[in-house]
Amino acid sequence: MYEWDMADNINSKEDVLAYLEAAFEENDTETLFDVIGAIARSKGMMTIAKKLGLSRESLYKSLSTGGNPSFNTVVKVLDNLGYQLSVRQKVPA
Repeated sequence: MYEWDMADNINSKEDVLAYLEAAFEENDTETLFDVIGAIARSKGMMTIAKKLGLSRESLYKSLSTGGNPSFNTVVKVLDNLGYQLSVRQKVPA
């Protein structure tokens, strides 16, 4: 039986951006870390870890379900993927 993996469905810059935007809209750090982890897996966790000076295992663990990466790690991974964080005022409901 095949287990669905988000990383298998991230094939373009548009996919990455769509997943990141959706994760930020959820306003849930676990969802965000799962998405960033899936994006990193889709791009090559080993390559990203090397560029950040981390072990693949360490990065994999921090970006997995239940992981707790530092803010610095999140910013560095996003930067390595070609993205940056920004802030905008929340639109009232």
